[in-house]
Amino acid sequence: MIVKTVALLGHKDHGKSTLIGSMLMQTGAATQVRIKEAEAYSKKLGKPFEPAFILDSFHEEREQGMTYDTTRAQIKYKDIAFSLIDVPGHEELIKNMISGASYGELAVLLVSAKSDEGIRDQTKRHLFVSRMLGIERLVVAVNKMDSVEYDESVFNNIKNGLIGFINRIGFRKEDVDFVPISAYNGENLVEKSRNMPWYKGSTLIDAIYGSFENARENYSSGALRIVVQGVIDQERKIIAGRIISGRLEISDRVDVLPIGKSATVKEIIVKGKSIDAAEVGENIAITLDNDIGSEMRGNIISKVGSGPRVTDTVNAKVFVTGSIGNKPSVKFNGIDVGCKGISVLDVIDTTTGEKTEGKDAEALNAIDAKITFDRKLPVENYTVLKELGRFVLYSAGEFAGIGIIED
Repeated sequence: MIVKTVALLGHKDHGKSTLIGSMLMQTGAATQVRIKEAEAYSKKLGKPFEPAFILDSFHEEREQGMTYDTTRAQIKYKDIAFSLIDVPGHEELIKNMISGASYGELAVLLVSAKSDEGIRDQTKRHLFVSRMLGIERLVVAVNKMDSVEYDESVFNNIKNGLIGFINRIGFRKEDVDFVPISAYNGENLVEKSRNMPWYKGSTLIDAIYGSFENARENYSSGALRIVVQGVIDQERKIIAGRIISGRLEISDRVDVLPIGKSATVKEIIVKGKSIDAAEVGENIAITLDNDIGSEMRGNIISKVGSGPRVTDTVNAKVFVTGSIGNKPSVKFNGIDVGCKGISVLDVIDTTTGEKTEGKDAEALNAIDAKITFDRKLPVENYTVLKELGRFVLYSAGEFAGIGIIED
């Protein structure tokens, strides 16, 4: 069965954990044991039954009603299994949110319909980060419709309040769906709600399923790119790596970058067996007819003459989480690389998408910047190949942001 990853985003208290709990029950993924445990804990706390307790595994989360870290749950629908990632919505936990959202192939954004909640700065910030991380498909679930008596105008106001920002940060109109739901009551999740006859669109699960049916991304026909993980047998010079784009065959002539050496593929090994060819997504081991060296981690293998560009300077967009002025460095393809300098070109307000001139960015905003590394690296523009177009930024060893290469 195909497994697809869905990142659930949104401001705190807008109902992500409750949504997953209800989805687990409605799709039959939650066992009776887990449901009864959630019922018992709800009763112990003097609360009505809370579907979120099916998901929240930490005692502190249950008592305080908040999610501290990313949590996964899996549901099955038709021929796809969806791995749902509940990422924290609290501003102080933005680093955990980035970690969780980075695995998403689709984002579901929850926005509360309640008058005192609605669209918040953190709502937009989550959208900005998810688009930076390469998520192209988005489903906006307008939650807690029961709290506003299923008023269609409330749903439309939230939709109209977000659509301009969504388009401004790079989502295409045809890649975004809006669905009114009540996660607590389980309405419009798997079955249509009778309380919202004015809504003629898909249920949430069908909107998610349809997003993957229409997915455009396919790297199998792209240029060969293998990220080298290291040399696992020094005597035989067996190189381990993962194919992130394209196809590799025996006797292919390849370049190893940024080393700049060429060789012919003698053997391809997958799960201990020699094979004639390997496809995108496979972890492989290979031997070459030329001794490339032992320091291989982070190198890129490509077909001769068709590799990524090798450079020490890139233009990038960086979502900032801390100070970047103190000994900046990046982690790129599993290796640590120092930065000679970071020149800020523009500052971007992540709650509006607007750019202004400036040299410094406060945490939780973004920058357009020119970055110079202390060595040359094989890179791609993020829109061409995500794995070779993103990095994590550090300052004095502390996490300071995430970046994507734009040029």
